[in-house]
Amino acid sequence: MDSIKGSSVEPAKERLYKTAAVLAVITVVYNLLEGGVSAWFGLEDESLALFGFGMDSFVEVISGAGIWHMVRRQRENPEQEPDQFERRALKITGGGFYLLAAGLLATAVYDSYSHHAPETTFWGMVISVVSIFTMWLLIRQKVKVGRALGSQAILADAACTRVCLYLSLILLASSAGYHLTGIGWLDAAGALGIAWFSLKEGKEAFDKARGIQCSCSCSCKG
Repeated sequence: MDSIKGSSVEPAKERLYKTAAVLAVITVVYNLLEGGVSAWFGLEDESLALFGFGMDSFVEVISGAGIWHMVRRQRENPEQEPDQFERRALKITGGGFYLLAAGLLATAVYDSYSHHAPETTFWGMVISVVSIFTMWLLIRQKVKVGRALGSQAILADAACTRVCLYLSLILLASSAGYHLTGIGWLDAAGALGIAWFSLKEGKEAFDKARGIQCSCSCSCKG
């Protein structure tokens, strides 16, 4: 009886791990596309918030690659500690977020001082709405798979995807605010909000690399 039960459970778990891996790949591909489009329109429209949003998406790609690798490792050996690839990806991710936060902070201060305003924030609104819908779907699926597997690591990935949702909301608020009022500093305020989240994500990435508990999940260990 036990062998029959075990044979029915393992294929189900294997399907869940495959789903988790597919979700990680989708996250990476989507962030690549979103990053490229956002950075392009951010430069074209001179929108710092949109450009910063795009750069954040590129940094998320490195994190997503680490998650994809982690899911593969967990499927083969759930008890194994995070390996060198994951730790290196987390450290690169953390450094990238710190650099992005510093760049956005400096540019936002300069733009506010020089009274710079974007040409338009129309594409910021469009991209943020698409991102909110996409991130919401990914979060739902990641939470579903993470709970089914009892994997805190996959639930942590869902929590970090939720941060991307918050960034999209910040971009939408700053872009829509400027579009409706024409107040230039709203774009810089959006960039500062993205910088704050980037700084927070950078710290959490380094904490994960050291195996320290962080606020985006119940456990930072893989």
